[in-house]
Amino acid sequence: MGKYFEAFINAFIGTANWTWKSIIFEVPWYTNYFWGLVAISLVVWLLEILFPWRKEQSIFRRDFWLDGFYMFFNFFLFAIAISGFYKLLGLLFSDLGIKQSSMAILDMSQFPSWVQLLIFFLVLDFVQWFTHILLHRYKFLWKFHQIHHSVKEMGFAAHLRYHWMENVLYKPLKTFGVMILGGFEPEQAYIVHFFAIAIGHFNHANIKITWGPLKYILNNPVMHLYHHAHDLPDGKYGVNFGISLSLWDYIFKTNYIPEDSGTIELGFKGDEKIPKSFWKQLTYGLGKPKP
Repeated sequence: MGKYFEAFINAFIGTANWTWKSIIFEVPWYTNYFWGLVAISLVVWLLEILFPWRKEQSIFRRDFWLDGFYMFFNFFLFAIAISGFYKLLGLLFSDLGIKQSSMAILDMSQFPSWVQLLIFFLVLDFVQWFTHILLHRYKFLWKFHQIHHSVKEMGFAAHLRYHWMENVLYKPLKTFGVMILGGFEPEQAYIVHFFAIAIGHFNHANIKITWGPLKYILNNPVMHLYHHAHDLPDGKYGVNFGISLSLWDYIFKTNYIPEDSGTIELGFKGDEKIPKSFWKQLTYGLGKPKP
């Protein structure tokens, strides 16, 4: 038992120390996710200010500061809090004789670096696309995902506004995606992670971008706005589930873009019941719903 407790504490302290070192610039710039997130956020926000799609929307839109706090909470604070539990899970699997290599269906080490990165990106994005569908498909998961869909005015920071329970679901499934690729991330995986942050910010930004012919591959603000539409096509529990790539939606026929004015109502039926404060949203979806 002592081994598990020590592993838990070391993981917690290690993640906290890494975050602090990132803040004080003691981490290499290409793996410094703290200042990388700040820089990407400022660039996309500046583009929102200079080239707004919905010109009547305020620079400090509704819930701007709440969403801004969510960015740092989900990306760093919750990551620190949960790090010990993931370390324990990995240690438990190891003690049970379950190795990452035992689930591998592809040995990426035999490929050039750029191929490793491409495969890594495609597999992780597909896993997240599928997970996103599950969040909409099943009521007990949708309850948590409602926090993200309670956004009423879209902006870059809405990208990382989501219930902490989504991390609990996404992380193991993303880890599974890594395991089937031989159990390791490519050396330049930071490129994929920074790209995912940037495209996610753009998808939620108040900017009208479709990427031209690349719209069939890359997700974009016009497509993703309809993912947040209050009124969905009859019989649909969601559309445009893409995270970084729109490719999966076009392949599996979950794409839907009827027009591109950007003036549609966002949210979902009953979204007025979602708590407005962060602390109340933190516990939303846990326990039995009130009658």
